[in-house]
Amino acid sequence: MFTCKKTIFDTSTRTVFLLASAFFALPSLAQEPGTAKPQLLITEVISGMPKSEKQEVRVLTANLKPGDKTSFHTHRFPVTVYIVEGVFTLEMEGREPVTLKAGQSFIEPPNVKMTGYNRSVDSPMKVVIFYVSDPNTPFLDPVVK
Repeated sequence: MFTCKKTIFDTSTRTVFLLASAFFALPSLAQEPGTAKPQLLITEVISGMPKSEKQEVRVLTANLKPGDKTSFHTHRFPVTVYIVEGVFTLEMEGREPVTLKAGQSFIEPPNVKMTGYNRSVDSPMKVVIFYVSDPNTPFLDPVVK
């Protein structure tokens, strides 16, 4: 019986300690003035990431003049794009087109045929691209229509 009470006491003591610790730790989580805080733009659970022992990380930029488009292509691994300037339209086979404005992000799925467009008649478009792949994997694979 003493063992049971001791367990209840230990559990209660641990709970009070954890709550007190969390309460006193909250002020330390507050952001200090002048300290940069990352802003989450996108989060998505995905599949198709490389599984080899090492991966190659690439950060690329692309500039599309008004009316420009990308080649019809696929990627072997997911691609994350961030629109810096302008409006980007992505057409993927079997899916509705996606239109992204400056400040927005999108994760392109692997092995899906796609083409990207700057449909503007007067504004350029700039995108930053993040690609994680097996080493020496091409960024894209052109598709013949």
